[in-house]
Amino acid sequence: MKAVITVTGKDTLGIIADVSAICSKFGANIVDISQSVMRDYFAMIMLVDITSLNMPFTEFVDKMKEHGTAKGLVIQTMHEDIFNSMHRI
Repeated sequence: MKAVITVTGKDTLGIIADVSAICSKFGANIVDISQSVMRDYFAMIMLVDITSLNMPFTEFVDKMKEHGTAKGLVIQTMHEDIFNSMHRI
């Protein structure tokens, strides 16, 4: 099982390292990553394997969102099934 994580916000030093560390802490393994900085704004999309999460997926979603809020970022996490369904419509 996989999930898509998007991260947006003002560009600051260490965003990728910070979000990667949180993913690792909760048992999510990064499969693919794409990031871009447009002027002062940071945008990243990550595909993560959530097979080994050490908590329920819904709790992982909440933890990622809370972490983003604390860091001044918007972090959204979506299960791949929902992501794929949205893009079929």
